[in-house]
Amino acid sequence: MALQRMLSGDPSKSSKLYIAIGLLSLAKAIVVYKDRNRFRRELIDAALFLGVGITLRKYSQLKAEKREEIESQVPDWLASAAQSEAARQGVRSVAKRKLGGEPEPEPRFRDRARDAVSR
Repeated sequence: MALQRMLSGDPSKSSKLYIAIGLLSLAKAIVVYKDRNRFRRELIDAALFLGVGITLRKYSQLKAEKREEIESQVPDWLASAAQSEAARQGVRSVAKRKLGGEPEPEPRFRDRARDAVSR
């Protein structure tokens, strides 16, 4: 799995999944403890999944803290400047794109053709 795909979306949900898989691998390792090679492989798998899960959990917490920090730095006058709901939504979408929360939309064929003709 690509690192970018792993970090996109909601890392807290992904972390829960990886931790669950790690715990299942750990339980599987306990079941096959008599077969030394398979036991070692299952322990390595469990450690890797648990490590990725814990790392994603920490990343999720760090991401939430940074988001709160950035939102707290926005001046009140700027937040109150957007009175209408449409203006608020526009400010939110621009902020999400700038902060990497929402990718910019892929240009459509019509947009690319229009850009090529205008040049």
